[in-house]
Amino acid sequence: MHTITLIPGDGIGPEVASEVVRIIEASGAQIEWEMHVAGQPALDKFGTTLPDELLESIKRNKVGLKGPITTPVGKGFTSVNVGLRKALDLYANLRPIQALPNIPCRNPNLDLVVVRENTESLYSGLEHEIIPGVVESLKIITEKASTRIAQFAFDYAQREKRKKITCVHKANIMKMSDGLFLECFRKVAEDHPRIEADDKIVDNASMQLVIRPEQFDVLLCENLYGDIVSDLCAGLIGGLGLVPGANIGEKGAVFEAVHGSAPDIAGLGIANPTALLQSAILMLRHIDERQAAERIETAMLTVFEEGKVRTRDIGGTAKTAEFADEIIAKMS
Repeated sequence: MHTITLIPGDGIGPEVASEVVRIIEASGAQIEWEMHVAGQPALDKFGTTLPDELLESIKRNKVGLKGPITTPVGKGFTSVNVGLRKALDLYANLRPIQALPNIPCRNPNLDLVVVRENTESLYSGLEHEIIPGVVESLKIITEKASTRIAQFAFDYAQREKRKKITCVHKANIMKMSDGLFLECFRKVAEDHPRIEADDKIVDNASMQLVIRPEQFDVLLCENLYGDIVSDLCAGLIGGLGLVPGANIGEKGAVFEAVHGSAPDIAGLGIANPTALLQSAILMLRHIDERQAAERIETAMLTVFEEGKVRTRDIGGTAKTAEFADEIIAKMS
């Protein structure tokens, strides 16, 4: 029996989380859930967006499943996602990008992975106002963090039988910060001669992803570039509502839907649970519930291939629960 911390999130989060939990329970996986709130619901209840009891739960259980959480734009509290990664040192963000059956895209065989450093760079939000009208954002890159994310990428590539890693950077301009990230990547690559290692400047990499994405296998990015590039890659196969995400560290792992909380459709029961479900499949493999993961994935892919039951965002009329019902039916 596994105990897993469940953070439903807000907006459409509770709706998709409840259906994903229902699918997991139907798969036969032996799981007990510890439910906790974060973000605005936690702020209203506890006076903080990241309650200590939530963090302690993840530290104790080592695994969490998280729905989308709203981050206010330009004001309000800082990103809960960033705070969670920092508090638990979840330094590696993993985003597999694989085309789904019967979902129109230019590259129906696309299969790549974005590995993103999760703790540093401009995305950390280290900002201050120097004088009125002048704001400074700090980009921090360290040898320690750059080396361990490169090592994570090569270990992942070796374990999953991937053949090539491309380091994405802007070392032609940011010669010290991005230069250090690239240097650490090259040093780690020397210890993995069987895996091809190359690098691309981030603007060129973005263009190449649009023109010929099949040339890539694993993309290694620093934090901000990884955030942007992984969303670009999601767009290649149909959008953020279809791709999984994982944040992994030595203290535990949190698997999450990477899309927003979509407050405009919250409560309508029409959200697509695929992103969180795919993240849950990654989670099940992580905790060695591989049989359950395979059952869910096979059923999900069958539903997509048949194309009879689709949520509104992918051209259908099915409700969230109806989509989940169909996947559960395919597992029986």
